[in-house]
Amino acid sequence: MQVRIGGDIALFKAMMKLILEAGAEDRDFIERHTTGLEELRADLAALSFPELVSQTGISEEQVRAAAEIAMASNATICCWAMGLTQHKHGVANIQEVVNFLLLRGMLGKPGAGACPVRGHSNVQGDRTMGIWERVPPWAVKLGERFGFSVPQAAGHHAVSAIQAMRKGEVKVFFALGGNFLSAAPDTEVTAAALEHTRLTTHVSTKLNRSHLITGERALILPCLGRTELDPSGFVTVEDSMSVVHASRGVLPPASDVLLSEATIVARLAEATLGTRTRVPYRELAQDYAQVRELIADTIPGFADYNQRVGLPGGFTLPNSARELDFTKIGGRAKFTVQQLPDLRLEPDQLLLSTIRSHDQFNTTVYDLNDRYRGVFGYRRVLFMNEADLTARGLRTGDKVHITSHFRGETRHARGFTVLAYDTPRQTAAAYFPEANVLVPAGHFADKSHTPASKSIVISVSADN
Repeated sequence: MQVRIGGDIALFKAMMKLILEAGAEDRDFIERHTTGLEELRADLAALSFPELVSQTGISEEQVRAAAEIAMASNATICCWAMGLTQHKHGVANIQEVVNFLLLRGMLGKPGAGACPVRGHSNVQGDRTMGIWERVPPWAVKLGERFGFSVPQAAGHHAVSAIQAMRKGEVKVFFALGGNFLSAAPDTEVTAAALEHTRLTTHVSTKLNRSHLITGERALILPCLGRTELDPSGFVTVEDSMSVVHASRGVLPPASDVLLSEATIVARLAEATLGTRTRVPYRELAQDYAQVRELIADTIPGFADYNQRVGLPGGFTLPNSARELDFTKIGGRAKFTVQQLPDLRLEPDQLLLSTIRSHDQFNTTVYDLNDRYRGVFGYRRVLFMNEADLTARGLRTGDKVHITSHFRGETRHARGFTVLAYDTPRQTAAAYFPEANVLVPAGHFADKSHTPASKSIVISVSADN
């Protein structure tokens, strides 16, 4: 179903409205495991089905057919990626998906559940290990063990980091991997923010565009990649299914002087803290098994870490949704009520989503060909509905000037080639990261602060 950009909440509300009208909700599951259904029921009853369908951008027949499939299914998995999360209402999108699953009792049984598709094999693992801006409650244990006070204040997420650097509040930008300049929104603003720092440091396996935009001084620290042999042992990764398994490099290192990320961090810590710390940084960096022992003593779900990670296929972490354990939220899963997003546009405007091509991994583009969409040899492309092209006097192959609009601000991208494509009316798509220059840094998801790269208001004109 070619759902209109931003039309996901309307789609799930429409399907749930049909499910309730048919009496197809899982009443036993709802009674035993949930709360808040009556509020959701009242919200859906107050909404017009034709208006919901209109906001989805697809036909009533398609919505009804999808609802029939859901009602006939004994096991349903909802998978999603950044197309749902990178909106101002991104959190509400996911909450509506969860409502849909709860209504049909699709948690806690084989072949059913919620499945966020992550960008790579360790995005989930970073969150589990507390690699984000908020201090996890278990971090206090590390402080107690090594005799230091764990900071309790939250740090910066990506968007607020850009804002803080722009204001001159951040002196040092230190990146463990990644291509921050290309991955972050608002490319020109992000570049200016990085240039406001006194020092930019990148621990990297290869050169990327972030290395070209620096603070007053800059360092690039080459490190071992995960595919290379590491004398300190193997590392572990966690996938989208909460499965933790070993990852061993097998290739000879590109250079015999390369250090691992852990060794670089450990040496920085030693140089900075000297004898003021009881943490045996160098010893830990030389033997990852010792790091795992500390994790086992600190983070819930990792008991006997070294033993279990040696099992074929690794081991699975506790998962409250899979186990129907809702004690952390009062004992029951909660239906929530979301407002429909306001998707109104001016007659000359479109809603733009950034997308990726075939042969692309995050910001790394391996090939200029996109066999998914029949584009070969170039990437500065804007996909538009043919009727929207005609309305603007444009044809496939024309060069266009794209302008994004946000709170009275405009951002511009020139020299894009427009292509007719089967997108819903008043929507468009362009490749990430080429279109990031159009994404405002101040446009992000409520609650999660994820850049809203999938819903950018734009206008398009011929690039003369």
